[in-house]
Amino acid sequence: MARVKQSVSPAMRRTPGERVYNIFNIIFLSLFALICTYPFYYLIINSLSDNSAAAAGEVTLWIQGFHLENYKTVLGLDGMATAAWISVARTVIGTALTVMASAYLGFMFTQQKMWHRSFWYRFVVITMYFNAGLIPMFITMKNLGLTNNFWVYVLPAVVQPFNIILVKTYIESIPASLQEAAEVDGANTLTVFGRIVLPMCTPILATVAIFSAVGQWNSFQDTLIYMTDSKLYSLQYLLYTYINQASSIANSVKASGTVNAAMLATAATPTAVRMTVSVIVVLPIMFVYPFFQRFFVKGMMLGAVKG
Repeated sequence: MARVKQSVSPAMRRTPGERVYNIFNIIFLSLFALICTYPFYYLIINSLSDNSAAAAGEVTLWIQGFHLENYKTVLGLDGMATAAWISVARTVIGTALTVMASAYLGFMFTQQKMWHRSFWYRFVVITMYFNAGLIPMFITMKNLGLTNNFWVYVLPAVVQPFNIILVKTYIESIPASLQEAAEVDGANTLTVFGRIVLPMCTPILATVAIFSAVGQWNSFQDTLIYMTDSKLYSLQYLLYTYINQASSIANSVKASGTVNAAMLATAATPTAVRMTVSVIVVLPIMFVYPFFQRFFVKGMMLGAVKG
């Protein structure tokens, strides 16, 4: 009778050197991940701990004296609801428009029949390397009527050359025979884009969406430059001012004569305000990113190297 060969798993065929390397690799990456995540963990546990202990630097690993009064204090500050709405609106609208513009322009720059395609592509790419500067940009926005206008958050960021390059490179990796077959069946350029190319670009568009959403959510300099109307302040700018004014906020809450303020007296410390504000800034993006993570690596790899 013929002997039946038993299959050996790849793990069993590894040499001692490979096993040592794998163990070292796992330990190193675990420590690296811990180093990356600990600052966020430190912010969270300090914002939820007893404020006197946090101010003294005694909270390092575990929550001490759990409470939520810090978040009640910060979220109750003037203008927080309006600023949060502005930030959410600019992030959603800005991300949607940026993804649409990047997808369409990236597709059009792959079409040989586009009028002066090479010229327009170079015209867009060259803006990555040259900038008129802050003052000319401000004058331009003012002449366009975009100062103290919500759309100044959205319109200047719609066309992003880097995102267009990623999408263009990704689309070039899609077999051209798909578009040719659709055109033989009578599909025009917009039909090919909407029904064939766009559904296949989910990974790279998710990558562009992450870049745009993070940029929009974290931006505060445009508020500093273009806005004087407090009703249009973004959440990041408002929290930035509150971080700089943490001591005065703590003192004003302590000096308040209401019963509620007395309850918040221990919560209203400069350290508590800074930690809580930082957590409020970071958490929304941390919750959004996992939903796009499975597309992110694939989109970056396929969008960076033509296959």
